[in-house]
Amino acid sequence: MRLILTLAFASITCAALAQVPTPAPPQAKPVLITGATLHVGNGTVVPNAALAFDKGRLTYAGPAAGFSADRAGYETIDAAGQDLYPGLIVPNTTLGLTEVESIRATVDEREVGTMNPNVRALIAYNTDSDILPTVRTNGVLLAQTTPRGGLLAGQSSVVQLDAWNWQDAVVRADDGQHLIWPQMVFRLSPNEDAAVLDRRQKARESQLRDLEQLFGEASAYRQLPASRKENLRLAALAGIFDGSKTLYLHADYGKEIIEAVRFARRMGAQKVAVVGARDAWMVLDFLKQNDISVVVSRIHALPRRDADDYDQPYKLPAQLQAAGIRFCLDYQGDQETAGSRNLAFVAGTAAGFGLTKEQALTAVTLSTAQIMGIDKDYGTLEVGKSATLVLSKGDLLDMRTNAVSRAFINGRTISLESKQTYLEKKFRSKYGL
Repeated sequence: MRLILTLAFASITCAALAQVPTPAPPQAKPVLITGATLHVGNGTVVPNAALAFDKGRLTYAGPAAGFSADRAGYETIDAAGQDLYPGLIVPNTTLGLTEVESIRATVDEREVGTMNPNVRALIAYNTDSDILPTVRTNGVLLAQTTPRGGLLAGQSSVVQLDAWNWQDAVVRADDGQHLIWPQMVFRLSPNEDAAVLDRRQKARESQLRDLEQLFGEASAYRQLPASRKENLRLAALAGIFDGSKTLYLHADYGKEIIEAVRFARRMGAQKVAVVGARDAWMVLDFLKQNDISVVVSRIHALPRRDADDYDQPYKLPAQLQAAGIRFCLDYQGDQETAGSRNLAFVAGTAAGFGLTKEQALTAVTLSTAQIMGIDKDYGTLEVGKSATLVLSKGDLLDMRTNAVSRAFINGRTISLESKQTYLEKKFRSKYGL
């Protein structure tokens, strides 16, 4: 009996140690970080800087010599030799919606049907996901949790990654609608005959008609008196017509991008961003002329065509930068949800193929915040903004030196422990490492 109790206690203790850390309490006293190199997020770098914040807001960000307040009331952190960055923001992710991609019961990223504009990813967001702490250890502190599937997948929301529940986590609720543009029809194999191609083309044309009808109905619905009978699907689309929400168009091929943007403009969408956009380099002038933001996906990928440059996916951010197009970077690929922790290294790759390090940092901080409409509070380390930041012992964008030592969300010191750090300590102790 004693042995059974001992084993039971040990298993409970191990399970408890491996749980998601308790969310941090509110900031208790002012904090001052000194000696670090400050990367503001807008291209500015301040060596030997000081950064102060109180009640979750930045009160000073600049050279250490310029900080004149009495330091007696501050919790002071000596960060000499380290680097300070804004918390990274990952867009277009299923963080909190997917736990184990191969186990259907842990995946809550989509609804049945093809037209679900009223679906809200926010209310499905799981703050107890074991993946969230592993993402924070690499500096990702905010995410745009995004639904998948169908034509109109639903509404994304921006959340911070240390919260008790989705109500605590929300930074911006229902920031945009996600439209997965129907793929253009082309021959997939030499054996595909004309009849098959014709059926697929007709199916695509039917989808486009359905989309046009739904958007037309939503536009007309807005003109009805307030006493109208509520229609959740149509009401959910209202924000794209008045600019309060962004219409995110998921499209990759150049012709699809043009077709999707023209559709959005014709339907009256005020704020439009293209997600994926692997062929954006072919339509740079079109994107610039139409003031379209781009969320670049799959930089770590092979070229789409044999004739493309071998490094085309890597240098796409630099091409967008040179064309003056606002863009940000996401993480898509195998194990998309857990892989979000590698967002910093996606930016690092872009920095190796045409962007400067600070431009690459902007692509995962300020630009992302601007596209999602949260740049008044997040994206840069400037006075008055949220104290959401990362302190690293090395270059945050380099997988060889990335070593996050401290992280803060809205001024709260968050835990950098996770199931992975627990297991690392466990087995290091076993082998005496």
